[in-house]
Amino acid sequence: MGHYVDSEVGRLGTVLLHRPGPELARLTPRNNDSLLFDGIPWVGRAQEEHDAFAAALRERGVEVLYLTDLLTETLAVPQARTELTDEVLDSPRLGDTLRTRIAAHLAYLDPAALAGVLVAGLAHEELRLGRDRRSGLVHTLMDRHDFIIDPLPNLLFTRDSSLWIGDRVGVTSLAMPARQRETTLTEAIYRHHPRFAGTEFVYQPRLEPLEGGDVLLLAAGVLAVGVGERTTSAGAERLARRVFAAGSAHTILVVPIAQERATMHLDTICTMVDTDAVLMYPNVASTLSAYTVIAGADGEDLRVDGPAPFLRAAAAAMDLDRLRVIDTGLDPVTAEREQWDDGNNTLALAPRLCVGYERNVETNAQLERAGIELVPIAGSELGSGRGGPRCMSCPLLRERAGAPHEHVR
Repeated sequence: MGHYVDSEVGRLGTVLLHRPGPELARLTPRNNDSLLFDGIPWVGRAQEEHDAFAAALRERGVEVLYLTDLLTETLAVPQARTELTDEVLDSPRLGDTLRTRIAAHLAYLDPAALAGVLVAGLAHEELRLGRDRRSGLVHTLMDRHDFIIDPLPNLLFTRDSSLWIGDRVGVTSLAMPARQRETTLTEAIYRHHPRFAGTEFVYQPRLEPLEGGDVLLLAAGVLAVGVGERTTSAGAERLARRVFAAGSAHTILVVPIAQERATMHLDTICTMVDTDAVLMYPNVASTLSAYTVIAGADGEDLRVDGPAPFLRAAAAAMDLDRLRVIDTGLDPVTAEREQWDDGNNTLALAPRLCVGYERNVETNAQLERAGIELVPIAGSELGSGRGGPRCMSCPLLRERAGAPHEHVR
């Protein structure tokens, strides 16, 4: 099974999604901040919205894979099951007695049930204690509403935990503690699921922080990497070294972005909607800069040039005279509102065809005026975790850059 991605806009063939489920129902006013959600989503409506998103992709010929299905199938592989169980049991907050009880509980579960626990977590009251009912000091002192295994509500945003660069996958190193187990699950799928047999890795967890929302494949061989709240400059440098060594890219644009919640990833500021067009938050378009990184010659270290204006550096790296810029919103206030509501975070299905949240009325009108066809989807509940269609999707296969394509409607 071939998987290959070398641009943001090549016709989308296969995508990895995660349909939100019980893990969202674990969010409460006590824990939503620590689990990185701005609100408490209505789970049923979030599922309806996500189902409509997946249906819109399928209607346009995209193969949709679900992370939980792949995880369940992966857990049928004994080595994968052992690795993922051991990772959960490795937490230093458990203590020996509770660790033994959890191991016994997980061993009882079939692959589907175990996948459910790894995604939705395990609450204090759900632990099977056995006949003697002894749970140890740690379990005894826990609040009955605490989680022994934390839920992963952000698993919805499959873009962050992995990305494909050419025919190699990068399983990222997520910065926030609440999300770090996501990459353990994703890495196990890519290592052990038969569909991905022989896949080579260009990045792995436990390296310097790097998140998929900060990586844009501007064109074949050209990547932009945002450095800000989630991805560090060390992570960008590590990725550059690895993609250059693999021959997967020739130029990396490293783009400093504000370390703020509203701009947590580069794809909250801009996304590609055509081979030469970018949807961009106008409040930063004129100030965003980039450092151009290329491989050194004859064993020399990386060569770094800049900074230069991002749009100019990107056009030069992509061998374009200029990039067309489509503004988020129409006026500064609308632009700020719609950027917060993920107006920039579109998913391209093909050149000049993208998916976006229907609520961003002005941004969507700007796209259509620029000749970009928009597939609108609802996102009132899905957006409560601060992420749009691009955040919720990890492309596994796109038509190669430069290949002739048919317009998809």
